[in-house]
Amino acid sequence: MSRPARGAGVRITSILVSMVVGVVAVILLLCIALFLDRYRRAIVQNARTSSAQAVSQVSNTVENYLSDMSEAMHIVRQTLGQTEARRDAMLNAFLNFRPDVVDVTSYDAAGQLLDCWALGRDPKEQITANLSFDYERARAGADVFMTAPHVATIFDRYYPWVVTMTARLDGEGPAQWVSLDLSFASLSSYINNVGIGTRGYCFLLDDAGNLVYHPQQQLIYSGLKSEDTAALAGLDDGVYDNGTVITCVNSVGGSGWRVVSVSYVDELVDRNMAEMLQLSCVLGALVLACALLTSWVLSRLLTRPLRGLAGAMESFEADADHFTYHPVGGTREVRELSDSFGHMVLRIQQLMVTVRQEEINLRKTELKALQAQINPHFLYNTLDSIAWMCEQGQNADAVRMVHALARLFRISISKGHELIPIAKEIEHAESYLQIQKYRYKNRFTYTFSVDPACLDCLCNKITLQPILENAINHGLDLMVDEGEIEVQVCPDGGDILFRVRDNGVGMTAEQVQAILHRQPGDRTGIGIKNVDDRLKIYFGKQYGLRIDSVPDVGTCVEIRMPRVTQEAAHVYETR
Repeated sequence: MSRPARGAGVRITSILVSMVVGVVAVILLLCIALFLDRYRRAIVQNARTSSAQAVSQVSNTVENYLSDMSEAMHIVRQTLGQTEARRDAMLNAFLNFRPDVVDVTSYDAAGQLLDCWALGRDPKEQITANLSFDYERARAGADVFMTAPHVATIFDRYYPWVVTMTARLDGEGPAQWVSLDLSFASLSSYINNVGIGTRGYCFLLDDAGNLVYHPQQQLIYSGLKSEDTAALAGLDDGVYDNGTVITCVNSVGGSGWRVVSVSYVDELVDRNMAEMLQLSCVLGALVLACALLTSWVLSRLLTRPLRGLAGAMESFEADADHFTYHPVGGTREVRELSDSFGHMVLRIQQLMVTVRQEEINLRKTELKALQAQINPHFLYNTLDSIAWMCEQGQNADAVRMVHALARLFRISISKGHELIPIAKEIEHAESYLQIQKYRYKNRFTYTFSVDPACLDCLCNKITLQPILENAINHGLDLMVDEGEIEVQVCPDGGDILFRVRDNGVGMTAEQVQAILHRQPGDRTGIGIKNVDDRLKIYFGKQYGLRIDSVPDVGTCVEIRMPRVTQEAAHVYETR
């Protein structure tokens, strides 16, 4: 069959590329635009919600903190109205009960420190600057006011981080104001740990726009970071977004403080993976729809010629021997496929003829192997020997020889099976040697050495007998001394080895090669060649015979085959 000329017709690749690229490009552009829009809005909305929640939590915490300070101040103001002894006892008990209160101090009208109550600590004799009392704000008439977090400076070698609440006293005594220094460490630690994203943070601001507390205030004081506090002070409570930074402001009830949170949109992209997955699924569905559309269009272009090609394939499958292929038309690719199918049909038909011929040759090889092992000449000589024994009155020997011949034929037939247990093959070989020993009038001896683990494994029938026949006829027959034959069967990894040794006249290397490469027309040694061929046909090229022989010393024939169990026998029997 000649190949049709190439180049005619429309190339389906061009159609496929044009349509798929065009449709998929439009769909992907629409999906990407929709994805980016929704993804951006989802990021901003999540960031605004997270910022509002974080600020609300901080605001509630600070409010609770200030409420605790107000409650403590109320207790202290009531206590200062008691007698001195009762006052001191109650304040010491108060300080023991409230370990967050660092100290309680009172001041006269001039702003001088009158008394200081602190557990185990006394104030300095000379206080250079007392950051816990703002005399100017006290004189301005504020009833209760708070300072920004600062370091307490009234003690020697003890500088806790505190926030101070100061209140006016209404009594007639010298004390005009009382102050509480509360530890700010727990609240500052909480604020430091609050953040939205990796770089987001919260800080405290007063109504005037002054920083009360900032987790990065060291960077601010050093000029490495800045906050637009003036602009923040003018903002109402709420969430503000400028596209890259989200700022949330919330006032703390009962104080002039405000909580401000700062978060960055760009670092919150990875938090919206669920939305990305959902949109990816939508995009995948659209791409699938595009693929289905493209497949439908292509099917319209290819249906008719491909149906003809499919029908031809069905006809070829139904009757490959008598099938004649007629090429189908269509696009260039379909015509090329039709051309390739036509050449494949021819090749398969040729292979079928070759396989049939090889099967015939295999059967002939097996038949010749059997004919080479048990030929009429051997049967005639055996029956002649039995008749001579009967004439000589050696009836017992004749009976044993007849039994051995019967076992030989029974195992040779083996109900048509090619593979038989090694135990049966050994019995067949022993029967053959018994017959030959009678015929050769005990001119040789034989021994068997078989590993019990190999007896239940399978092997090709009539494997040993041609080797033994060759050893007797061409190895021991020419000897003057008594011959010896040893048969050994043993496992070798996943294989089984048969070894047949004799002390006959041996062979040269050229004679060994001649035996292993006999042609079907030769008569001498064809049995050994058939054994080797059958092993390779059944099990593969790596199995078969290997002959080691030394002239005037002897010959060793090694037969290698795989370990075949009863369960695996059908794999080889059906080949």
